[in-house]
Amino acid sequence: MKAVHFGAGNIGRGFVGLILHKAGYEVVFADVATDLIDSLATTPSYQVHEVGRNSRSWTVDNYRAINSATHESDVVAEIATAEIVTTAVGASILRFVAPVIARALDARSPELPPLQIMACENAINATDILRAEIAAQVDERVLAKAIFANTAVDRIVPAQEAGSGLDVTVEEFFEWAVERPPFGGQEPVIPDVHFVDDLRPYIERKLFTVNTGHATLAYHGYLRGAATLADAMELPEVLAEVQAVLLETTAMLVARHGFDRGLHDAYVQQCLVRFSNPHLPDTPERVARSPLRKLGRNERFIHPAAELAGLGQRPVALLRAIGAALRFDLPSDPESVRMAGLLVELTPDAFTTEVTGLTPGDALYPDVVDTVRSALAAQR
Repeated sequence: MKAVHFGAGNIGRGFVGLILHKAGYEVVFADVATDLIDSLATTPSYQVHEVGRNSRSWTVDNYRAINSATHESDVVAEIATAEIVTTAVGASILRFVAPVIARALDARSPELPPLQIMACENAINATDILRAEIAAQVDERVLAKAIFANTAVDRIVPAQEAGSGLDVTVEEFFEWAVERPPFGGQEPVIPDVHFVDDLRPYIERKLFTVNTGHATLAYHGYLRGAATLADAMELPEVLAEVQAVLLETTAMLVARHGFDRGLHDAYVQQCLVRFSNPHLPDTPERVARSPLRKLGRNERFIHPAAELAGLGQRPVALLRAIGAALRFDLPSDPESVRMAGLLVELTPDAFTTEVTGLTPGDALYPDVVDTVRSALAAQR
């Protein structure tokens, strides 16, 4: 069995690639990072170190690596005969992956079973995004050679310490949920994957608990000078902000999906333990990067806050988290620099619409405009 995975970075090696390897697949990594691909191509194995209360390590071997920028035809040939294609490249990069998969589907023998495609990104229905990009380039006959299934993925993979090479340190917790219906009862055998009939609750539970909580911790921790996320969790005022935000997203998720409140509260407590993991060398700077994307309309802050505002509830903790994100100032992060420029160039109303996608008709709009105005005043 063969799986082609786009994205040989830490998440690709330490999460998706590991799970596929454990399921018995030969993994073919495809990436445009020359040094990384060359290292993978010349190294027979690497280690994934799971850290936490029950730390352990896994050896990953039986893989190959191809530079998809310089050897695209080779990647096409691999996909054309693979069982599975996965991605961990970022939702915005899927449009660059799509043409390669489209070429492979066109070349794929109709005698082979449909190619199973799953985009493993921090985005709602990322596989649908990838499918739309592919569908724009091929006809229905070619598109029918594939099954597209959305996923929800969850594992904290921090920036790695210098000198770790290909080895990856990750938290011990993980979840990979995949929607079942597209497979028509023929789901791939991947023991660590959880197939579900309705994926959206899993996606939103993860995005608006793990991602929202993690980002809240990062922005408030950064403003208070915390060196690591575990250190930030030790600050009572930061912990209080994270807990307050998760109370608000819990209210939204329970109202939206009918989650059992006790079970969801236990999930939240588990997330707080994960954020406090002292074995993960993770920093506020890493998690807080790309603030403009994180302030998007369907992202971790604005979406749940808008939902609550629509229900007549004022999301005060989420608004404070948004304010903290607006004060994130990291010269090495292009989005942070761009955000600082937009705060000066645009009026608070224009900034709110351009960055968050909110309009004056949205219940949340006035509060976000006021939050932007306060952040601009603090910057001055």
